[in-house]
Amino acid sequence: MVTACFGGSAASTSLSRSALCLRRLPLACRFPSLPPFLLRPFSPIRAALRSTGLAASRRCADKNPESRARKSIFPEEDFVVANFYKFVTIEDPEAVVAKHLDFLQEWDIHGRIYINEQGINAQYSGPNGDVLAYTDWVKKDHRFSNLLVQVSPACDGHAFPRLKLRYKPSLVQMEGGTAHLPLVDDAMRAHPLTPSEWRERLQAMDDFGISTSKADSQGSVRKHLLLDVRNGYEWDIGHFQGAQRPNVDCFRSTSFGLSNVEVASSDPLAKIDKENTDILMYCTGGIRCDVYSTILRQKGFQNLYTLSGGVSNYLNTEGSAGWMGNLFVFDARLSLPPSFYKPGANDSAFAKPELVHGNSAFARCYVCGSKLLEYRHRNCANLDCNRLFLSCSICVSQLSGCCCLDCTCSPRLRPVLPGHQRYQKWHMYRGCE
Repeated sequence: MVTACFGGSAASTSLSRSALCLRRLPLACRFPSLPPFLLRPFSPIRAALRSTGLAASRRCADKNPESRARKSIFPEEDFVVANFYKFVTIEDPEAVVAKHLDFLQEWDIHGRIYINEQGINAQYSGPNGDVLAYTDWVKKDHRFSNLLVQVSPACDGHAFPRLKLRYKPSLVQMEGGTAHLPLVDDAMRAHPLTPSEWRERLQAMDDFGISTSKADSQGSVRKHLLLDVRNGYEWDIGHFQGAQRPNVDCFRSTSFGLSNVEVASSDPLAKIDKENTDILMYCTGGIRCDVYSTILRQKGFQNLYTLSGGVSNYLNTEGSAGWMGNLFVFDARLSLPPSFYKPGANDSAFAKPELVHGNSAFARCYVCGSKLLEYRHRNCANLDCNRLFLSCSICVSQLSGCCCLDCTCSPRLRPVLPGHQRYQKWHMYRGCE
């Protein structure tokens, strides 16, 4: 009952203390007469309650005048998506997880936040005020004081279905895990380039990144290679000009520089000069490059460079120079045009990118191979396939949302979703026949 939290009689309890205890209760306990749908995060009623100070939210503006004074390009109530990561030694990660969970109890934050002995990896969404409050709180820990936190607007409320904050043995999914990798050793990771330095490197290469060779100041031949450390389906909707399409569908199966003779033709690092080749690596936010560069360093690759903050940081600061198409993101938004990060960029979600050659596999229908004007993936309607693929509207209609004819014969087919809708979790379709 409500009176239990007061620890005494109502007569002996001051109004301020009563109000404080009341704020600590879940919203459903404080307003038991409200129907459940009004207590959901997206409810306008809950937003109204929050604005009057009745909802369980510890706004940074209320608690921290310095945070209130800080400028933000997003209004406090607008939903945004944030991400950051940091490789640093954490002696008791379980205790850190508990502290983060305790802090986030009353904040409207959804996303994936993983912590282990090697650091933290976080992607989350929420109202801008809540997101900034969590970011400020994390930075108070000296181990995370210099975090690069990237924030972008959400399309429609939360970009993640719920909050998953837990200990995870590997901050990214890798075959064999990452515990054995020297991730916290800066010298073992690739040398970070700022977005402006990255752009200068691209401009120094022919056609923004096609593998080139030139003599250095000592007269020796030096080669340059642009390496996309993402998945093939990410490359399909956007990449730096000149980067080869990765022949992988999951980061854990990435094997650049590790390939045997049979698959060397699809490995851009096969048979290259490890001592005289500058390898420029990029991914969405930077963490995959940092992880994979330690593997390449152990294999003898000496000149490794990575785009600090990944493509999202580059688009935010340098615009779309050298970039073609959209950026694939691992949340409900899926595909973001450069203008999403830097307003005023020429590219848009429905515009055809420039410099796309007629024989390129870029932005083509997976089924019929026709060129696409909209760069957004969909999942195969076959529950047992669930392939993420690009498709034209004709093939979507003819194959009932499936990626191939075989999948149309599956006994477990989900309904075709119109527009940009996403399928729910697989267990919601267990009864599909």
